[in-house]
Amino acid sequence: MINSKPSGSRIILIRHGETEWNRLHRFQGRSDLPLNPTGNNQARALASALKDEAITAIYSSPLKRAIQTALHIGRFHPLTPLIEESGFMEMDLGDFEGMEAHRWAVEHREFRKSWEENPATLTMPGGESLEKVQQRAVETLMRISEPYPPGTTLLICAHNFVIISLLCFASKTSLNQFRELRQETAALNIIHRDGVDFQIEKINDCRHLQEDHER
Repeated sequence: MINSKPSGSRIILIRHGETEWNRLHRFQGRSDLPLNPTGNNQARALASALKDEAITAIYSSPLKRAIQTALHIGRFHPLTPLIEESGFMEMDLGDFEGMEAHRWAVEHREFRKSWEENPATLTMPGGESLEKVQQRAVETLMRISEPYPPGTTLLICAHNFVIISLLCFASKTSLNQFRELRQETAALNIIHRDGVDFQIEKINDCRHLQEDHER
């Protein structure tokens, strides 16, 4: 939690709702899958939880699952612009995209060992590294949030590795410890930017999903 009231901008980071590949534990990366029925329900619950927020702008990865999640949120904010940003696209998993997690763990034991020991700089075959994801995501975050005055609330709808890399940056956590910052589908995170300084208010908040399930 934050220790004092920040004077800068407030940034809501949203992970997209569930897709069929999430459900089947298949690596998605840049594969452009839509939300499944559960994912649409999650996005609607998220939208309801955020309906009273004064959101100045919504930024989204251009991939369908992120855009669809952002559109659910945007229905409660019809005057708020929705802007696509390629810098928030998911990590390019290269040759591993579409592969089931259990199959990957068996067929790529050596790579898995390296991923567990030093994930920050390890480049996916034909893809990119977590370090590169963080670099482009942070550059995009700084660029889009720079023009807004203090007190502005922005919303970013993105993906697992993008959001985790941003949270690592904001909390000064090494990318090698990224697993400490788990993200569920349709999770809500809030960070605050004050110049070059960041504070974290919420990480992986999923209470809106529990409340929706209890209705």
